[in-house]
Parts: sequence; C-alpha cells; structure tokens
Amino acid sequence: MLSLFRSLALLVAALAAIARAVHPVEVRGQDFVDTVTNKRLMIIGVDYQPGGQAGYKPDSKQDALSNGTVCLRDAALLQRLGVNTIRVYNVDPSINHDDCASIFNAVGIYMIIDVNSPLEGESLNRASPSSSYNSAYLTRIFGIVENFKGYPNTLAFFAANEVMNDVGTSKENPPYIRAVQRDLKNYIAKHSTRTIPVGYSAADVRPILEDTWAYFQCAIDGKDDDPTRSDFFGLNSYSWCGGDATYQSAGYDILAAMFSNSTIPVFFSEYGCNKPEGVARVFNEVAALYGKNMTALSGGLVYEYSQEESDFGLATINENTTVSLKKDFDNLQSQYNKLDIKLIQSTNAAATQAKPPKCEESLISDSGFSKNFTIPSPPDGADDLVKNGIKNPTQGKLVEVKQTNVPMAAYGSTGVQIQNLAIKPLQNDESNTPGGETTSPSGTASPSPSPSKKGAAGRAGVGIWGVTVAVLAVVLATL
Repeated sequence: MLSLFRSLALLVAALAAIARAVHPVEVRGQDFVDTVTNKRLMIIGVDYQPGGQAGYKPDSKQDALSNGTVCLRDAALLQRLGVNTIRVYNVDPSINHDDCASIFNAVGIYMIIDVNSPLEGESLNRASPSSSYNSAYLTRIFGIVENFKGYPNTLAFFAANEVMNDVGTSKENPPYIRAVQRDLKNYIAKHSTRTIPVGYSAADVRPILEDTWAYFQCAIDGKDDDPTRSDFFGLNSYSWCGGDATYQSAGYDILAAMFSNSTIPVFFSEYGCNKPEGVARVFNEVAALYGKNMTALSGGLVYEYSQEESDFGLATINENTTVSLKKDFDNLQSQYNKLDIKLIQSTNAAATQAKPPKCEESLISDSGFSKNFTIPSPPDGADDLVKNGIKNPTQGKLVEVKQTNVPMAAYGSTGVQIQNLAIKPLQNDESNTPGGETTSPSGTASPSPSPSKKGAAGRAGVGIWGVTVAVLAVVLATL
C-alpha cells in the first residue's frame, strides 16, 4: 500500500508539471509585481529571435515561436542560463504558438512580445507615421493581442521599437506611438480577462532620451488612467563596452539618476555591447544593473540569444539544428549566478506609487523633441475593431508539455556535448532564477560541430508523457 501511495504521488507530481503556469504580472509604480506573491519581478532576460529578421516568414507560417522542438531546445538552455524573460520581436498573429508558449511557461520564463514586424504595413513608418497608422495596421497588432493574451507568461507588449532614432524623427512620431498604445490598451481592456502592460522600447539617443521618457510616462490632463501613457519604458543601451568599463564611464550613473523618480518601470530592452570586436563579452555590467545603485530600474534583456550577422549571439545555431554555446554564454551565466535573488525580488515591491506628472510642454527640453500632446484620433474602422474584436482571431492557450528531453545535441563553448539536456518544469507557479550551475561541460573538443553533422538530432527523449505512462504502469502493477 505504501508503494501505491508513493506511485500515486509521483503521478500527481508528473501531471502537475504539465498544468502549472507562472503568475501573471502587473505594474505597480516603478515595479513589475507578481500578482500572487507580491514579489517584485526583476527582469533577468535575453532577446530571442533565432534567424533574426530572416527567421520571420509569414508566407510559410514560420516565426521564432512556431516550432515547439526548437523552443524546447532553447528553453532548456535559457533555463540553465537563469533567465526569467525573453523578448520576441517578430511574430505572426495567424500562427498557433501554443507549444512554444507552454514550454517557456513550464520553465518559468515570461515573454515580452513586440506587436510589429519589419514587413511593410506591419509597423509605424517613422518617415510617415500618419500614412501607416490605419485600420489594417491595427487589425494586425490586435491579432497579436488575441494570439498571446491567453498565455499567463505573456508579460507585456511593445507597441513600438526605436521609431525615434535621431532628433529629426522625434518631431512627428511621438503622438502616433501614444495613439498605438491607447488603441492596444483599449483593445486589451475590452477583450482580455486581465490587464497586460503596453510600453515603448527606445533607442539610447542621448540628446532626446530624457525627453522620450518624460513624454511617454506623463499623463494627459494628469489622469492616472490615461490610456495613451506608457505602462513601462524600455531602453536599448549599449554604452557599457569592454571589461574596463565602469559604472561612471558607461554613464550608468546618469541613467540611474534620470530614472530614479520614474513613475513607471524602466528596464534595458537590449544591452550587451560587443566592442571590442572578436572578444567574448564579460558582462560585468550585470553586477551594476542589478546592484544597489540601480534599484530604480527593473533589470534588462541581453542582446541576443542566437548568433546572427551583427555578432551579438550567446549561442550559434547550426544548420542541423544543434547548438554550440559561445564563451559569452558562460560569462553571462557566471554573472547571473552572483546575483542576490532575494534582494532583487524584494527591492521596491511595496514602494509608494508616485502620481505621474501632467503632460505639458515644460516637461520637454529644447532638444527638438515633440511637445505636441494632442494624440491622433483612431483611424476609420478602429472603433468597431475595439468594440467587436477582429474577425477570426487565432487565440492561444496553454497545452500539455509532453516532452522534456531535448532531441538534438547541444555543445558547450569548448565543443564538448552537453549531456542529458532537458527542461525542468517548475512547481508552485515559479518564475525561473539563476541556479548556480555551469552549462558548458569541462574538457576540450573540436571548437564546434560541422554544420552537416547529424549529432544527436532526431533522438527523441522520454518526456513528461513518457514519465506519466511509466508511473501509470507502476500504479497498475501494484493493484
């Protein structure tokens, strides 16, 4: 009988692993906060877009979250790395993303989703925002909301990314970005069972950076519930370059002072300078970003997971779908392992929520940035889309994660294969945290496998379903 109870306990644990979900997160003042534990979520993340922009292929129904086996591989490595959030830039609203979203959910990793893409008509045109702001564009971005609103690990949506990349583009575009934020937030309020934050990802253009932040965090007429206002502010920052950089030389002290009185969460939506070229990044900025001097910020996302032409990758994805980690991965993991997670989760979680500043021209300097707070009205047809929803949306939901073992090989930075690579579904609705482990095995081998090498690809693992079946067999055998 004792054996029976043990077997049943194992069965319950196995089944629970496929049903768990991370807790939804909401914005409270400067912080992202877990709605159940009330702990602060500090973003420890990586930007995730395997294949880069070329990996977004709506004609063939492919994007970064369309292949569950690929996501299983990458989730296993990212879980070991210690991240709790990924940012995904280009997704197709008509594709089913259930497998990938569920896998990342199982390992405690949130997703921040960009609603735009590089294709024509799927983002604001910084050269002519009025011409690109139309009902067809809104239908596209509302489709992203429909697709991802059902996943509890959807942390937030980026309404736009680096639309202002110089002083010239900061004159006409800001009101249109606030209009897109308004439309997204109104659609979410009407068609989602929970609030999902919406914000902007800004380029680190110092002449206009402070004005950009001031413009998007202020409230028109001083109303806290102004839907055009950003719920959070992301910054793509690459000022910390090389192992000799410091808190002061990288200008982190300036950023910390700038954002110290922010009334919304601020985080690095991209960081990780790759200069000098050809040298592995040491990521000593991690200690500063999560240290006591930058508690006003909510962490950041390292650019980027996969090696692309821009040479920012933590891992190289080989042609046969195997993966080879770079030294950058090891160095970042080492830095993450040094973080004081309890301190990070507790910082500012109960901070007083300051009232946002009222939008007025005096908030903006004379940098040339827009002082126009008259937000464009929704285009023709937009009100009907918000009221009644888009037609025939693809709506995602969590599904059972039936496999945990990764079927293709992965190699450490020295070329040694990583053994028994698998995801580890978390219990108690946890988010992932650095685990103090080292992913790259010790020893030496060839620098990387040949792209044509089959390796362990195609060798299926047992997975959660296999474990469940095995436990059932044990239970039946004891009856």
